[in-house]
Amino acid sequence: MKVGSAPKLTSKSSTLADDVFEQLRASIVKGELTPGSKINEPQLSKQHGISRGPLREAIRRLEGCKLVEIKPNVGANIVFLDIPQVIEIYEIRESLEGLASRLAALNASAEDCEKLRSLLTEHERHIHSQNGRRYYQREGDLDFHFQIVQLSRNSRLFDILCGELYHLMRMYRVQTANEPSRPVQAFKEHHQIVDAIEKGDGELAELLMNRHISTARKALLARLDGKPQTKFSENVDAGSSAHQ
Repeated sequence: MKVGSAPKLTSKSSTLADDVFEQLRASIVKGELTPGSKINEPQLSKQHGISRGPLREAIRRLEGCKLVEIKPNVGANIVFLDIPQVIEIYEIRESLEGLASRLAALNASAEDCEKLRSLLTEHERHIHSQNGRRYYQREGDLDFHFQIVQLSRNSRLFDILCGELYHLMRMYRVQTANEPSRPVQAFKEHHQIVDAIEKGDGELAELLMNRHISTARKALLARLDGKPQTKFSENVDAGSSAHQ
């Protein structure tokens, strides 16, 4: 059973609205658009050379990805999660990605494991290019966690972890990837998970993934504890700093 496929990347046939949607989604995930900030439609429309109609369609699609909240008579804001909500997301990840790892150990072939190793080799090059300070994974098939969930061969699990919550979870994964000591350690943990999957040891694979996500959660909470946990003013517009 084939489970899921990578989110489509921009192609020549993509419409301008598709391009803007993907650019805004990437900017939100990377933290280039501030959580809680109001989306400035006129600014974004001018910046991207797109009319308000297609832009609003892109914003509605971002709402479907859980990255934007639209309120009547208020407008659209970049999603903001408080610490209890972040903890909920990581509790889901820790439990379900642990299960995905257990299932992957039962279902993955030698070829699948080799593909995971090749992916990690590419990630290692990226980490070195960033002098060990950043571990940013692109979406879909270029994302280690996405690949593990695919290898679970469980379509419902895939829908939960790689469907509407996928980019919201990535939004917070990116923050821990920027912690000084986290990139190199996370890379080592990824290899250990692949080792367990390759050996067909589902129990160990699940344990290692649980620990991996638990460590990431603690790093993220330590980071968030040092920041104010109130929403940004609605006068702060998302658009003036959008990714070009």
